[in-house]
Amino acid sequence: MSSSYLPATTDSIAQSLEAKSPAEAIAILYRVLENPSSTSEALRIKEQAITNLSDLLRQENRAEELRNLLTQLRPFFNLIPKAKTAKIVRGIIDAVAKIPGTSDLQISLCKEMVQWTRAEKRTFLRQRVEARLAALLMESKEYSEALNLLSGLIKEVRRLDDKLLLVDIDLLESKLHFSLRNLPKAKASLTAARTAANAIYVPPAQQGTIDLQSGILHAEEKDYKTAYSYFFEAFEAFNALEEPRAVFSLKYMLLCKIMVSQADDVAGIISSKAGLQYVGLELDAMKAVADAHSKRSLKLFETALRDFRAQLEEDPIVHRHLSSLYDTLLEQNLCRLIEPFSRVEIAHIAELIELPVDHVEKKLSQMILDKKFAGTLDQGAGCLIIFDDPKTDAIYSETLETISNVGKVVDSLYVRSAKIMA
Repeated sequence: MSSSYLPATTDSIAQSLEAKSPAEAIAILYRVLENPSSTSEALRIKEQAITNLSDLLRQENRAEELRNLLTQLRPFFNLIPKAKTAKIVRGIIDAVAKIPGTSDLQISLCKEMVQWTRAEKRTFLRQRVEARLAALLMESKEYSEALNLLSGLIKEVRRLDDKLLLVDIDLLESKLHFSLRNLPKAKASLTAARTAANAIYVPPAQQGTIDLQSGILHAEEKDYKTAYSYFFEAFEAFNALEEPRAVFSLKYMLLCKIMVSQADDVAGIISSKAGLQYVGLELDAMKAVADAHSKRSLKLFETALRDFRAQLEEDPIVHRHLSSLYDTLLEQNLCRLIEPFSRVEIAHIAELIELPVDHVEKKLSQMILDKKFAGTLDQGAGCLIIFDDPKTDAIYSETLETISNVGKVVDSLYVRSAKIMA
């Protein structure tokens, strides 16, 4: 063992960088870590070796080796400051997260690290790993376990008054409640995150995440104009940092424009200087939906859903609004089709819109009840009879107002007469 290690020097690091293959570089770095020296220079070189090694293992998609590396490094962590240990641990967990298809491995890795940090009494690191574990559990749809973990963690962090971590946890709790469709609690958690963020300096990426979550919650309440402004703030923050989440913020901005019937603005936003940087499938999907909305074409909408399934139906935020958008388009399409008629067969409308007759009949009856247009269904003849827009007769409202005024006069006279009699 003693003859296999390499000296913990910059030459050894340089040797690994000059290696002909990643496998050779990985072997060299492992041998550097095996060096028993614990001088300050050797520890510094080993930290560099760990960073390089985790990067190489990530590039080679060797997630299991990264997990084993964390276990092997535990004796080394006793030799370096706790802050550096936290940085290395979180760096290796981040490296595993960048390897696709490792969700289960990340969860088990975080659970192992939580147990180790408890045993070593490393509270600062444990809290951050637990927050990461809760996020992973939420992504895996294990909501109850994630909620239980967060409820205990929030109380502990509030006692310590660690504002930056509290912002992270409150934000995570808001996302978790939103996933469980508990909107009041999601808003309460987001308010708590904003309150904690106002007391400290929040990094731009974190502020962007808060704005993004605010936009999502306002969109859920159908307040699309406010949601748009939050998504715009998030987009500006992510765009400045060149974060991948910028395209999603832009996508949700376009969704808000479509939902408030301003689909014509979508093309302008996409062709703007900021929008052109993110041209791709995500924006193409929203442009297709906007075109369908502008033309009030249900067929184009269904084509867009089919062609951009991954970008529309598989996006949980967009998917939540697709059903209401579908209903809106269906109503607009039906209104467009019945515009030229005063009496038309329901079967003919169903044929034009390419939908089942019973589905069209049900929707038309709902639209009549909602007063989307004036008409009636003649089910015996299978026809829709459309009336001209009735002119509002002002006589009824004016009569009611006159009666109300007379009532006030009579009441006033009664009060005066009662005073005279007294």
